[in-house]
Amino acid sequence: MAASPAPLTTWAGTHTFAAPRIAHATSVEQVQDAVRSREGRVRALGTRHSFHDLADTDGTLITVTGVDPAPVLDEVAGTVTVGGGIRYGDLALWLEERGWALHNMGSLPHISVAGATATSTHGSGNTLGTLSTAVRGLEFVDATGSLRTLGANDTDFAGYVVHLGAIGIVTRVTLAVEPSYLVRQDAYAGISWDTLLGDPEAVTGSGYSVSVFARWTHETVAVIRKNRVSEGSGDLPETWLGAGRLLAPIIDSDAWTEQGGVPGPWLHRMPHFKLESTPSVGDEIQTEYFVPRADGPDALRAVRELGSRIDPHLVVTELRTAAADDLWLSGAYGRDTLAIHFTWLPHPDAVAGLLPDIERALAPFDARPHWGKWHRFTAERLAAVHPRLSDSRELFARLDPDGVFANAHLERLGLRG
Repeated sequence: MAASPAPLTTWAGTHTFAAPRIAHATSVEQVQDAVRSREGRVRALGTRHSFHDLADTDGTLITVTGVDPAPVLDEVAGTVTVGGGIRYGDLALWLEERGWALHNMGSLPHISVAGATATSTHGSGNTLGTLSTAVRGLEFVDATGSLRTLGANDTDFAGYVVHLGAIGIVTRVTLAVEPSYLVRQDAYAGISWDTLLGDPEAVTGSGYSVSVFARWTHETVAVIRKNRVSEGSGDLPETWLGAGRLLAPIIDSDAWTEQGGVPGPWLHRMPHFKLESTPSVGDEIQTEYFVPRADGPDALRAVRELGSRIDPHLVVTELRTAAADDLWLSGAYGRDTLAIHFTWLPHPDAVAGLLPDIERALAPFDARPHWGKWHRFTAERLAAVHPRLSDSRELFARLDPDGVFANAHLERLGLRG
């Protein structure tokens, strides 16, 4: 097993890792050895698609991206079991070759399965759960270096899935799969904010997966509707809610997956960006908050009051939805959810100054932050908006009483003592 010193950064350069040691495992056995022979505390490192020190440690980082993912498809159970370090896009290619698919994808196919599911990362769709809701089983190395497996019927499984790295080093994940399907993307530009806020369900419920792109001081928004293509399904209208259908992508970039109503396999339409391209902007900061979908209009109105301060530092805001789930630390725990996402320009001081005001504006709606993105929530505020946070803290302490997988980030959030 190779070892190398830091520094390295998160993918967008927003955090430089302080860990003095990095272990590059190429097998599960090497992960176990690294935990048993650790110097100090340990954290798992995936594709580094986070924006702060969630994955950092003052001890040893163990990366599992070099472990053979060795996918195993169970067509009877409708599941695939795969190494946690694999990127979603690579798993999608493997599944599509065999006629199978995932229920949803995030914007970026470059993120790892273990990292995305551990942080309740999501795609979009009123009826679709986050990526974490597809998890049916976990294999992980615990604080003693032992290999443990859990299934959906095990006690407290809903507390294990969104674990933020606190249960150990996840080596394999079992996900629900379904037969492959085709999707088309249709983009519309020119929907007024008044139309969106007057009936948001008419927008977010207009497709299998829907994304709204906006700037807070502009009068209109753009929408991408992603719909499954079935035999005999007709074309979409040229105008909708006062907006015209676009044949060119919303953003003129070769990195975007094909729009213009052209049907294609799910893996080439559900993400926004192509696997072979640089994801998103690259040099950016991201923030995201989850509010109850029923409160969406009022929450958006509250943020719009700050629009003139937000937009000078913003690339774009994206609005997406997710169905309620029962995963303890999920952003969508117990409520159908609207996700309010900000892709920021690399203006760290300005963004840091804006976040407390955005969070105050969203406080009446019990907003929850995305675990992997910038926010300024205190432990007390997180406990107020996550009903199962104390249960998660107790679970993590029971699994890892010595805090082997704890770090400063989890301690600040009140998830470890």
